[in-house]
Amino acid sequence: MKIKLYQIEAFTNKLFKDNPAAVCPLNIWLDDEVILVKLTNSIL
Repeated sequence: MKIKLYQIEAFTNKLFKDNPAAVCPLNIWLDDEVILVKLTNSIL
């Protein structure tokens, strides 16, 4: 399963400053197990 991920800069209007946040637009909500696997794989 491929999920598009966009990184935005939260709390600023300058690129690569302040807090980065990940945004994943979804058509349907994913099961908790799928989200956990995706998070685990992206951290490792």
